[in-house]
Amino acid sequence: MASTALEIIAFVVSISGWVLVSSTLPTDYWKVSTIDGTVITTATYFANLWKMCVTDSTGYIQACRGLMIAAVSLGFFGSIFALFGMKCTKVGGSDKAKAKIACLAGIVFILSGLCSMTGCSLYANKITTEFFDPLFMEQKYELGAALFIGWAGASLCIIGGVIFCFSISDNNKTPRMGYTYNGPTSVMSSRTKYQGGEGDFKTTGPSKQFDKNAYV
Repeated sequence: MASTALEIIAFVVSISGWVLVSSTLPTDYWKVSTIDGTVITTATYFANLWKMCVTDSTGYIQACRGLMIAAVSLGFFGSIFALFGMKCTKVGGSDKAKAKIACLAGIVFILSGLCSMTGCSLYANKITTEFFDPLFMEQKYELGAALFIGWAGASLCIIGGVIFCFSISDNNKTPRMGYTYNGPTSVMSSRTKYQGGEGDFKTTGPSKQFDKNAYV
């Protein structure tokens, strides 16, 4: 029962992380930059992995795109494996087979989280490096909300995957009832055992002791 609860928690956490990671792809605010006027902000620049004000096809952008796409794809397959491996579902085969599938789902979710974490961290590292570089004269950006959503989703995927893996070890520790077969027991041997223990219940025939005047 405890392992089933762990699997449900892992599934909810992992799916939540995967949804968060997926939501970062169409989000525009991966990095933002504002130009302040005398009274109010006069302009705001923002960019994501797919579009920005200036065309940028540098290597780190391509790497971030590949990592985020890999994270979303792995999360999708991880959710499918999790549905087959959870005890509360009717598919997946025997308990031993379902345990292996659930462990595979946990590993896939961990890989998904690592891909998302790496992609967001590479992008954030590039932004902070340019922002604090005094020799960088182009437009400088700050960290956008999509990066924090990506980090949160990656963390949830990793946590859910670890819980899936630990639920397998909990299944292996579940005690099983053992039965030993001692062979057939004869009627005489069972009677002997029954009369040989402490506080045994002995069945004896009625005492037929008759006095000499019993029939008088």
